[in-house]
Amino acid sequence: MRTLTQARAQLGSTAYRTDIHSGRFTLVADEPVSAGGQDAGPAPYDYILAGLAACTLMTLRMYAERKGWELGQLDLDISLAKDADKRTHIHRSLQCSAPLSDEQWQRLLEICAKTPVTLTLAQGSSITTERRSD
Repeated sequence: MRTLTQARAQLGSTAYRTDIHSGRFTLVADEPVSAGGQDAGPAPYDYILAGLAACTLMTLRMYAERKGWELGQLDLDISLAKDADKRTHIHRSLQCSAPLSDEQWQRLLEICAKTPVTLTLAQGSSITTERRSD
């Protein structure tokens, strides 16, 4: 098994604020005030959508560059919802400023379904947890 990335997170004494260290970056996650947090950063589901959105747009840009297509500015709206059976539904709405043919759009939408983070989320993941002693 090959590790693609890793992070370390720390929850201090300030409600739900969590500092996440990934590579040379420090991210902050929190819950909104309405959920008891301080709204110091995006909530956990926001980070899931952010990762999927970034992967989608980066993959589309790479694909378009290989094809020699000009996309202009890419915009993506993304949402996550839970239905009555607690199944998760993620919806993406994509727009670009350059004119594209119907065939180009069809291909871009097909590529969206194959981005690495899309596949990871759609396939599910094995998640394990253990007690760590330092």
